[in-house]
Amino acid sequence: MSYILGISAFYHDSAACLIRDGEILAAAQEERFSRKKHDPRFPTQAIRYCLREGGIALADLRAIVFYEKPLVKFERLLETYLTFAPRGLRSFVAAMPVWLKEKLMQKSLLQQDLLALAGGASKADLPPILFAEHHESHAASAFYPSPYETAAVLCMDGVGEWATTSAWLGQGRQLIPLWEITFPHSLGLLYSAFTYYTGFKVNSGEYKVMGLAPYGEPKYVKTLYKHLIDLKPDGTFRLNMEYFNYCTGLTMTNRKFDALFGGPPRKPEAPITQREMDLARSIQEVTEEVMLRLASTLHRETGATRLCLAGGVALNCVGNGRILREGPYQGIWIQPAAGDAGGAVGAALAAWHQWDAQPRRLNGTGDRMRGAFLGPTFSNAEIESFLSKQGAPYVHLSDEALFDRVAEELAAGKVVGWFQGRMEFGPRALGGRSILGDARNRTMQSVMNLKIKYRESFRPFAPSVLRERLADYFDLDTESPYMLLVAPVLEKRRTLLTKEQQQLWGIERLHVPRSDIPAVTHLDYSARIQTVHEETNPRYYRLLKTFEAKTGCGVLVNTSFNVRGEPIVGSPEDAYRCFMRTEMDGLVLENCLLQKADQIPLVGDTDWRKEFELD
Repeated sequence: MSYILGISAFYHDSAACLIRDGEILAAAQEERFSRKKHDPRFPTQAIRYCLREGGIALADLRAIVFYEKPLVKFERLLETYLTFAPRGLRSFVAAMPVWLKEKLMQKSLLQQDLLALAGGASKADLPPILFAEHHESHAASAFYPSPYETAAVLCMDGVGEWATTSAWLGQGRQLIPLWEITFPHSLGLLYSAFTYYTGFKVNSGEYKVMGLAPYGEPKYVKTLYKHLIDLKPDGTFRLNMEYFNYCTGLTMTNRKFDALFGGPPRKPEAPITQREMDLARSIQEVTEEVMLRLASTLHRETGATRLCLAGGVALNCVGNGRILREGPYQGIWIQPAAGDAGGAVGAALAAWHQWDAQPRRLNGTGDRMRGAFLGPTFSNAEIESFLSKQGAPYVHLSDEALFDRVAEELAAGKVVGWFQGRMEFGPRALGGRSILGDARNRTMQSVMNLKIKYRESFRPFAPSVLRERLADYFDLDTESPYMLLVAPVLEKRRTLLTKEQQQLWGIERLHVPRSDIPAVTHLDYSARIQTVHEETNPRYYRLLKTFEAKTGCGVLVNTSFNVRGEPIVGSPEDAYRCFMRTEMDGLVLENCLLQKADQIPLVGDTDWRKEFELD
């Protein structure tokens, strides 16, 4: 058997992935263990988990593959400075100490970290350390686990070494590079500039901009095209760098950008105004147009009928939905960990299929990501041992009794933490580490946002829907197991409340439920959909079936099991602490059910706002 370990680290969302003979065994982000959101550090704990899951030691690995090439990245930093000198001096001086001390010696640093993990080994004992290119890792993570024998591959992100957008053709085990757009012209950095300008944190707040967009009007679209981006009919583009500061300074935008949009960036935590809503809508529409044009161009050039996507921009599920509905492809597949974490998967698979020249094996039924359930799992015995030590009251129920009880509580309007099976890999909770609610409940969105997640009230929630009931609720005719496609709610399910109903329910006009599943219907009648499949997620599927039998509704609200500023929970202890710090009503840890009313308050517990950095 041949084992390969992929690693992504040192920028954000570090992760590790273990494959055996080309099959993905385990993958996890370091943040789930360290409890530091978007943790960029060497993924020591994630690697330990992967090796433990594979039942092997570091010395058993055929190779270790890092997801990018640091020396090429350093070349880009130097050339950028020389191009913009002397304006880039400040950022250059800030970056140099880290590069000279650490990143130019990346291989040696990786060896040191790996030796510390191995405990007592020497460099001679380590397997070969390989380096893939950043966009090669993205492309490999998109194509190799996909269900397609042949596909066009489009990768879009902030920047790798040089590439910001790259196009590929995947055929069998071959991944053929076609063309790329290079730094500083970047769709990901353009979107991040607006993330920064609207007051959210770059590299983590982009999805907030996407969620805010339906509340605004596209009043700045013409301004973007006139001043910021020169977009060609084929989707290629150039940015006007006079308005951006990311090449020469320590911020994303500059004063000329401020003047163009009527003032300085919104300060974090300041009230969100109509300007921010309109800016969000405008950059979202421009981004979708670029994505759609690029995807269409790639189809014309390759003739491929299938498309694979990766890179941080591929997490823009609204844009993905437009490509699916309006683009020329018969199907698209998106890597569930499309950002840098997924680079660990791609690096490992690239080594297997290209370095080792091993053929791909399609399973004929779906992708090879195992539903993205690639993280740790915990037995009932482990959970009950923890709860007993904690002194936490609980009941142990059979599967049938558990599903029946939880479905009843959800139907009664309660919010339940749901912890079962293997942890998800990627930024989405898919029914392994989720918080659940009733999608029919007209106040569920505000309750979850303000009392459970402690976040902005505009933020939408996603529906989990039984795969066989998808067509009964949404205008979507393909699977969406990874919550990466947005589609409209069916016309027949839409409602618009009268003024009398609004007054009776005490709901502001901006947040009026607009369908018979209001908790998951966004202001524009759209929803970010997760289809639930019995094959990959049997226990969550059974819960949904039980809920449907009781209520006639095959949809639940599914949001990630965390609070604002915190990573998704990884262990039963993480889940219990999050449960106790919020206003959740119940908690399911495998077959153990806890009720908030029965619990004793945590003694000496710190306030989560102090423990986790808000963004």
